[in-house]
Amino acid sequence: MKRRVVVTGMGAITPIGNNVEHFWNGLKEKKVGIGPITQFDTTDYKAKLAAEVKDFDAKDYMDPKAAKRMERFVQFAVAAAKEALTMSGLDMEKEDPYRVGVSVGSGIGSLQALEREHKKLLERGPGRVNPLLVPLMISNMAAGNVGIQFGLKGKCINVVTACATGTNCIGEAYRSIQYGEADVMVAGGAEASITPLGVAGFTALTALSTAEDPLRASIPFDKDRNGFVMGEGAGVVILEELEHALKRGATIYGEVAGYGTTCDAYHITSPAEDGSGAARAMIEAIKDAGITPEELDYVNAHGTSTHHNDLFETLAIKAALGDHAKNVKINSTKSMVGHLLGGAGGVEFIVCVKSIEEGFVHATAGLEEEGEGCDLNYTKGEGVACDVNYAISNSLGFGGHNASILVKKYQA
Repeated sequence: MKRRVVVTGMGAITPIGNNVEHFWNGLKEKKVGIGPITQFDTTDYKAKLAAEVKDFDAKDYMDPKAAKRMERFVQFAVAAAKEALTMSGLDMEKEDPYRVGVSVGSGIGSLQALEREHKKLLERGPGRVNPLLVPLMISNMAAGNVGIQFGLKGKCINVVTACATGTNCIGEAYRSIQYGEADVMVAGGAEASITPLGVAGFTALTALSTAEDPLRASIPFDKDRNGFVMGEGAGVVILEELEHALKRGATIYGEVAGYGTTCDAYHITSPAEDGSGAARAMIEAIKDAGITPEELDYVNAHGTSTHHNDLFETLAIKAALGDHAKNVKINSTKSMVGHLLGGAGGVEFIVCVKSIEEGFVHATAGLEEEGEGCDLNYTKGEGVACDVNYAISNSLGFGGHNASILVKKYQA
């Protein structure tokens, strides 16, 4: 018997709010968190906009000494995990710490540490490189530090699948609880790659939007879309075995019902042109949940605002849902917070849970006229109040990684 898994806590650090309430309210208000990059001089850069986290001070979430030994992406993860754990009411003094695990990923790790120490290496020699460079830089330190900060001694993993990282981390946490490896998992993703090298690299790949108007930069499914906008932040949730949650009287915000993940085996950056890999991930998640495609109410699309992604994801939704594709409500959270890369799946999972909880699907901000081939209901204009019983979140990553996680309204 597979065990049931529920959501008992959520935490978010995003470009439109540094907690779940502010983030969700921002989405409902169509607040766009995109603006000129402030973290470095963009004079020589074609892409000059990003969705930066504002007014974040790590000392508000953790011991200042501990914060100094964490790079920005790790600080985001720890801050989001703290909010999620507080919301869950989990008391670690009453828990077996070896039954509480972590599955928090980052697609890239710290480019800041890499750039900073490489400069020292070139200018001052190898003897001046920070002894902590490696533990500061590597992507598993989000998971490691969450475990250290909160005394979580169970399974601790960092799935790295580029922009599918957050969704795969939550999916693998779900499986870990389903099959008895843990009773509670702290799961999600974090990223902070708005750096000279990060922006230059994605620009050279012609992946980033070069728009100068923040309101016309991240415009998923729009005919004028020309690339994604780099975002940063973290989304972390508490997944818990149902009986464990009920026994301690936890508030249950939703239930994880299905998970599917595939590989396009096609190209290192482009999704499969027929959307078949992403479609299969959705189909597997729907099958895992034991529902029919017609029961799905809402799709939180990967929706990056690149030409290929939005077109091929539309084909994937059609392939997975058949005739129901034209009825399901679809949106892209990235229209307001940009693309959080490894953190995207974490915050977008939270959106699915909040959509179920409040019966609301937020608008795809900035979408004015659908592009060729983008002919589904992307929630253009204003958000929609409606019952959401089943929601699915899609994430697609470089390397051909596809991940879909399905959440449903909790019923005893």
